[in-house]
Formats: sequence, C-alpha cells, structure tokens
Amino acid sequence: MTPQIREIASPTNPLVKQIRALHLRKARAETGLFVAEGARTVREALDHGIAPQMLAYRADQRDQPAVANVRKAAGEAGALLLEVSPAVLEKISARDNPQSVIGVFKQNLRPLSALDPHAAPLWLALEGVKDPGNLGTCVRTADAVGAGGVVLIGTTCDPFGLEAVRATMGSIFAVPIFSASLDEAVRLLARWPGRSIGTALQTETDYRQASYAPPTMIVNGAEQSGLSGELRAACGLLVKLPMQGRADSLNLSVAAGVMLYAALDAQSRS
Repeated sequence: MTPQIREIASPTNPLVKQIRALHLRKARAETGLFVAEGARTVREALDHGIAPQMLAYRADQRDQPAVANVRKAAGEAGALLLEVSPAVLEKISARDNPQSVIGVFKQNLRPLSALDPHAAPLWLALEGVKDPGNLGTCVRTADAVGAGGVVLIGTTCDPFGLEAVRATMGSIFAVPIFSASLDEAVRLLARWPGRSIGTALQTETDYRQASYAPPTMIVNGAEQSGLSGELRAACGLLVKLPMQGRADSLNLSVAAGVMLYAALDAQSRS
C-alpha cells in the first residue's frame, strides 16, 4: 500500500484543528477518536495490531530511527501521514516540548456484555474515578499483572483523555476497557464466578488474609468517597489495607496496585 502523505506547515490547517479539538472530551465523544503521543506509545499500538488513523510527525525528524519505524509501519497499515512543522506539532500537542510523533486512534470502549470472566484469572473494576493520572496508572498496572481488563463503573474521567493516555504508557492499547453503570456492575458481581473483592474501610479483614480464587475481580472506589454502598454489598468480600503510619488512606492507583499484586501472588501460589 502506497502511504498517503500530506505536508502541513500552517497551524490553521483544518486537520490540525481537528486533531487539536481531540483535547476536549466533547470532541472525543463526537468523533470516537483520541490522541496518543510519542513514538514508543504508537509503536505499542502497532505491536498490538492497532494502527492510527492519522500520524503526525516532524518533517525534519522523519528519518530518525524511532520516527521512521512508526512512520513506515503506520503508512503500510493505511494511516494518513502528516509531515508537519515544529509549530504545527506544538499546536497539536499543546505542550512546549511536544513528542516528535502524535497518533490519532479510534477509541475502543467496550460494553460490559462483552466481558467474559473466564478469559483471564484477574480483573480490575474502578468506580467513579475522577483523576486521569490515577486511571491511566491503574490501566498500566492492570497490564503489568496480565489482568483481563478494567471495568469503569458509573461516571468516571475519560480513559481516552490525553493525561490518562499518557499515564498508561501505551497500555491503553493492551488492556480492554469496559464501561458499566452501577446497576450493571452490581448484576455482574452478583453472578461473578470467582471471588469479587472490594477495598473498603467498613471491614476488619486484612487484604493479606483474603482468598483470591480466580477469576478474581478487584473492585476499588473513588479517590474521595470510596466504594458506594451498592458495590460494597455486591462484593463477595471486603478487605482493607492497614495503615501503620499517620496516613489514613492510599492513592487509588497505589491501592489498586497493592491489591492486584496480592491477587497475582496468591494465585501463583495456589
């Protein structure tokens, strides 16, 4: 396939405006697209068989090995290649020192009905998460432990927002993301075939005392409010992470990481 290449020097070009608009959640929702920055991240996508719809890169860096690699692969996969000036790339990125490569990808937010509990021994669910950095880090950690996917429950920040995507370090392309209402999540947990374990203050059970029978669903709540009463009641077990110092809580992504690795360790020893 002969690559489609366009040279763009003006920040007012319509394609530049289109990509720039994807910084807004409304535009992402309307188009079903999102932006991912960096040659490494785009390479991660391509390695998972996901090609960008458009790939913008600095024209004066087109032959640098990392850029040339993703440019060639993306072009062969049918992406529209945009050779742009540094000013255009900065406009697209909205950063003073933008990455040399920016990809535009199609979102893949899956319905809960597409989740097969037996497809993996470990899963993560997050209710009402508001911080995109936390969300992205949770997705990255889920990838690290080989989780089957991440379920986003209720109203959450956008997993395809730029900050969240950055925090995944490319794992956004490796980990299936599912969307669920609170009622859907409660019904899922009610019929979950393995162990569903929620973290909450309303328990005396130490997370190290839990049984993590697969498939295990780890359920974490929002940064400020924790799990809702409905989800606490739906979980098969509630555990807490004990605090030994003065801190009375952990960052959501840290708590999720502790729980995921506890489950991974328990499953590896069973």
